[in-house]
Amino acid sequence: MPIITLFIILFTFQFTPASAQDNNILGIGEGLAMHGQPKYVPTATHLEYANPNAPQGGTLRQAVIGTFDSVNPFALKGKAAQGLHLTYDRLMQRVWDEPFTLYPMIAKSAELAEDRSGITFHLNPEARFNDGSPITADDVLFSFETLKAEGRPNMRRIYELAKTAEKVSDSAVSFTFKEGYDQETAMIFAMMPVLSKSYWAGKTFDSSTLDIPVTSGPYKITSVDPGKSITLTRDKNYWANNRALANGQYNFDRLIYEYLRDDTVALEAFRKGNFDIRMEYSLPKWETAYRGQSGFKKVAFRHARPVRTEMLIFNTRRAPFDDIRVRKALNLAFDADWVNKNIFYGRMKRIGSFFDNSELEAPKTESLWQPPSNTDRAEMRKSLRTAGQLLQDAGWNVNSAGQRVNENGTIFTFEILSGSPENEKVALHFVRNLQRLGINASVRTLDSAAFRDRLNVYDYDMVSYYWQNSLSPGTEQYIYWSCEAAEQQGRWNYMGICDPEIDTLAQAVPEAKDRTELVDNVRAMDAALLNHVVGVPLFYLDSDLIAVRNTIGFPNQTPVYGPIIETWWSKQGQ
Repeated sequence: MPIITLFIILFTFQFTPASAQDNNILGIGEGLAMHGQPKYVPTATHLEYANPNAPQGGTLRQAVIGTFDSVNPFALKGKAAQGLHLTYDRLMQRVWDEPFTLYPMIAKSAELAEDRSGITFHLNPEARFNDGSPITADDVLFSFETLKAEGRPNMRRIYELAKTAEKVSDSAVSFTFKEGYDQETAMIFAMMPVLSKSYWAGKTFDSSTLDIPVTSGPYKITSVDPGKSITLTRDKNYWANNRALANGQYNFDRLIYEYLRDDTVALEAFRKGNFDIRMEYSLPKWETAYRGQSGFKKVAFRHARPVRTEMLIFNTRRAPFDDIRVRKALNLAFDADWVNKNIFYGRMKRIGSFFDNSELEAPKTESLWQPPSNTDRAEMRKSLRTAGQLLQDAGWNVNSAGQRVNENGTIFTFEILSGSPENEKVALHFVRNLQRLGINASVRTLDSAAFRDRLNVYDYDMVSYYWQNSLSPGTEQYIYWSCEAAEQQGRWNYMGICDPEIDTLAQAVPEAKDRTELVDNVRAMDAALLNHVVGVPLFYLDSDLIAVRNTIGFPNQTPVYGPIIETWWSKQGQ
């Protein structure tokens, strides 16, 4: 198997010279990009979106909605607590101002097969768990075997692609891949979290647990109040404190996540000063709920990643939504212009792609399905007439009572499942317009736990939910859209779509050899999905809305993926 070492990659990016404070910081090392070349030269001493002069100290308090019963984020069983990604280091670490590039962390270097059919990791001899024990090849192989057998389904699926997993030495591990691997496989292996073999050996891994494990990241779990709160404390002896990836990051001494029953309570708690930051996903709340308060500022952080694809999603596993004519008819009945103006202050943009706000979205051509915006009453009436004809063509006629019925006399009625009051408002307006077509729809809003339970088993007619894509889509696309995922509970094929063409397109995405091919593959898949009319597209903002206390500082530069809280700091120090 031909091997090429990563240091032969040519770097063209000129990094800003290090400040005096960076003199003792080790360079970022040789990067591994999904496509093209890494952005940072090996000697770079900090990420552009991090402030290397940020002070350290203080506490960041955040609210989380719901509950938790586990501190193991990798097991399928149990609901893991927030923030645990900060307690585990990975072989290589992703950065957020590039589509998909990794830089050395536990692995000080990597050797990648020319055809990406394998990868060898050479471990950093300084890498340590938080109990002071060294991270070795045995720990990496133990992590691989454990996560392959007992980890989350996405981990099991990827790690099953390993044909061999070999210990080259105490500080080197090599993986080769079997048939079915793609261009992304090595990248995902490089993001493997490393578990402590000495801690986990003899313990049950595939279960929820509140026992604090041995970890390796910049933070340690120091306090757990089951279901109520978890506290992470910055490890001042963190082995990678002098590395570029940590320079300007992980600045708070403590991160406290408190769990609350719903978002209304969380908002009121923030207004009272109980929390330091609040991510706001509701534009109406952003516009109105923070008035008359002081001690914080509202900041809209502009980003360049694909936005959340929010839709009223059809469950095509169920009639009548298995008929595309019905799905198109209901799209025509959605008064997007009214909703945007009256619920979202006219500030939102209409979803027109599964990759909106990026170069990945399908070009708008005549062959691409796009619902009308219904910008005035005349267009709305025309759309309703067209919708009525589509329903009639699908066998749904209007009876003497003004109800849509099929040839068996079954009344066209269904339920829209919602997980938030804001989505409920949108759905209720949609229901009123559907009444003009003789359709009897209703809305049911559930709390977060009940909503998630029904979402996971696809127990709904329509559901108000979303997908989130990245600038470097990969193997997750098959989990989103494939026939296989449509039949498996707990996946993300919420609409139940099953089309061999889309399966093929989703499989082609992670096989792209360069960025141009990736963009072409994603655009083709995006167009195919849009033409299936899997839901009623809603709206998006191209900014992250965050309310932040005046005592919290953040860098001037926002990376393409949006603000990274790990780079923020306390202005109050200790």
